Formats: sequence, structure tokens, C-alpha cells
Amino acid sequence: MFKTNEGTIDRVLRVIVGLALIAIVFVGPKTPFGWIGLVPLLTGLAGTCPVYSLLGINTCKLKR
Repeated sequence: MFKTNEGTIDRVLRVIVGLALIAIVFVGPKTPFGWIGLVPLLTGLAGTCPVYSLLGINTCKLKR
């Protein structure tokens, strides 16, 4: 469906940041702001970023 445009390091960092942001919903300040972490988490798991596609950025070394 979507072309992979994220490299391995990019994907791992997105998943870590996403999980960290979601964690603040349950621990720490318990603010709903942490749900914004779903965006990097889902894009990291999917391997594609719509903003990267719009800007023509590709951090994935493999051609798919």
C-alpha cells in the first residue's frame, strides 16, 4: 500500500519515542498529551511516514 521510506534506525527511534510519550499518559504527569505518541509509534511500526513522502525524504537504504 505505502512505500517503505524509513530506515532501521529511524524506525527504532520512532517506536522508542512513541512508547515513551504514551507512557506519560499512565505514569508521571498523566497528561493526555502523551497520546500524540501514537503517531511516531504507528509510523515506526509501519515503516512509512506520510510527511517523508510529501517531502521526498527516504532514509531506507533498500529499494522497495
